[in-house]
Amino acid sequence: MDLALLRTFVTVHRAGSFTRAAALLGLSQPAVTSQIRALERQLGRPLFLRQARGVRPTTTGDELAHRIGPHVDALLAITEPGPDGHWTGRSLHLAGPPEFTGLRVLPALAPLVAQGLTLRTAHGTAEELFDGLAAGHHDLAVTTARPRGRLLTATPLCDEEHVLVGAPRWAARLGGAAVVRDQGARALEDLPVVEVHESLPFVSRYWAAVFDGKPAATATVVVPDLRAALSCIAAGAGIGVLPRYLCGDALDTGELVALLDPPVPPLRTYFLVVRTGAPAHPHLARAHEWLLRAAVSW
Repeated sequence: MDLALLRTFVTVHRAGSFTRAAALLGLSQPAVTSQIRALERQLGRPLFLRQARGVRPTTTGDELAHRIGPHVDALLAITEPGPDGHWTGRSLHLAGPPEFTGLRVLPALAPLVAQGLTLRTAHGTAEELFDGLAAGHHDLAVTTARPRGRLLTATPLCDEEHVLVGAPRWAARLGGAAVVRDQGARALEDLPVVEVHESLPFVSRYWAAVFDGKPAATATVVVPDLRAALSCIAAGAGIGVLPRYLCGDALDTGELVALLDPPVPPLRTYFLVVRTGAPAHPHLARAHEWLLRAAVSW
């Protein structure tokens, strides 16, 4: 069976659209349609059902994609490495939270750039990253959620500790961590809160884990990312919850103060997510392995 037909089929299955698959493959849409019809004639069964937007795989199409996807990836990867094991011109399309990607992931991958790898990054919600992986827009994603189904594979990368922090003046006003430990969330009710969204994702998660309840306050300052939240909290705009990897230096210098040191700090797990079978690509497999090794010390 023609490998080109199988590659086109797998790309359409992941992209969910003949148009998007054509763009990914560098083909015209009629060429993609013709190849899928040729494969369907060979198999004697339909592989996709057309919808108002894109296509949906039939049961046969789903079964075939899960069976051959990893093998097609592996066959296409055979000729990818350059001389001496370098990947001249090979790009790794990486997606994840911008703060974690910038402070952890990209520095860890920097040595691979010297071996000819180029990096391209993107960010978005977990669902957006999963859709991008499935469509072939990303090679590797770092997320705090596990994907559902068999199309994507997730590997635990590291745990992120969340810390309740404030500027020294707020800590002094509270009377220290002992007061918060004794009075619980009540000690924090009148303080301004800095968050990245009106729904208080970090504060709500911390309150549920540590205080077994919901925060009474609403956000006083809402900023677009965690680095902006760190700057606002350090400037005294309010208290907030930040990952330790982001605020550790500020805690060490005294620019920020931990307002509570719970016996069991709230944790959130990061995952490395790829298309099932995708690590067969040498440059992707190397980056995947490199990140797992680096994360041991995070």
